[in-house]
Amino acid sequence: MSRPRAIFFGTPEFAVPSLEALLEVADVPLVVTQPDRRSGRGMKQKAPPVKELATARGVPVLQPTKVRDGNLAARVRDEGVDVAVVIAYGRILPRAVLDAPRLGCVNLHASLLPRWRGAAPIQWAIAHGDAMTGVCLMQMDVGMDTGPVLARDETPIDADETAGELSVRLAQISGALLRRELPRFLAGELSPVGQDGAAATMAPLLKKTDGLLDFDMSARQVHDRARAMNPWPGAHTSLAGRRVKVHRTEVTAEGGSHGAPGTVVVADKGGIGIACASGIVSFRELQLDGKRRVDTQAFLAGNPLEPGTLFGG
Repeated sequence: MSRPRAIFFGTPEFAVPSLEALLEVADVPLVVTQPDRRSGRGMKQKAPPVKELATARGVPVLQPTKVRDGNLAARVRDEGVDVAVVIAYGRILPRAVLDAPRLGCVNLHASLLPRWRGAAPIQWAIAHGDAMTGVCLMQMDVGMDTGPVLARDETPIDADETAGELSVRLAQISGALLRRELPRFLAGELSPVGQDGAAATMAPLLKKTDGLLDFDMSARQVHDRARAMNPWPGAHTSLAGRRVKVHRTEVTAEGGSHGAPGTVVVADKGGIGIACASGIVSFRELQLDGKRRVDTQAFLAGNPLEPGTLFGG
């Protein structure tokens, strides 16, 4: 029996485990990814991680700058594939592309749809204190993550897990889900389940300003926002007019008033405790602009703080 044929659309490191899984269960005649970008201090051209893997495996790579001019759809049709698998590609595909494979396109989305449709589901799930998340394999349509769900895997979110850490786990879950369920989809064994649009929440693309900490929130909400924005755009506040990046936080008191929001309650090697609207959030790792990332003890050695000092004012 011949193996199915599938095109892969993906770009960042998050998509790599899914490409590895697809290569195990299907013949992949083409990988579509974003163009190389300049990055780093030297602004050198860098290939997307998906391209690096495809090249290493000898799979042809296409990096279109346009997806709506008809050329991409024609190329997909010419390959005569059964399905296209999309994960974190970074562009919205038009209907002509979605309809080009024999069975259309399926997407791996890092949330429990219809919750957190959009570009940043991992970050917004953490920022809102969700206890659970997961990955959905869904049939794509022209809407934003609105297609019927074919299969899903769930996983708890640890109370201190950052977006970067959760992304690594969900990338592996995505690959495992694809490896297990794509053959069943191709065999007609999966029943699509429509989404409840009324229950949908949106996860828009992150902006740098999303990392600003607001101490008028509860300590738990501040902690959730800080870990959601790690590694990008990074949580931040200010101290005496200087920007401070906050890399690690901990909730050290929940509930109750401990002073005006943003004021230092305690500052020692155990942490810098900041009063919130309710509770206390402690900074564990910080970084003044232009300085290196340090733990609390090292930060206080160069920047002594007294109770009552205001962050974010």
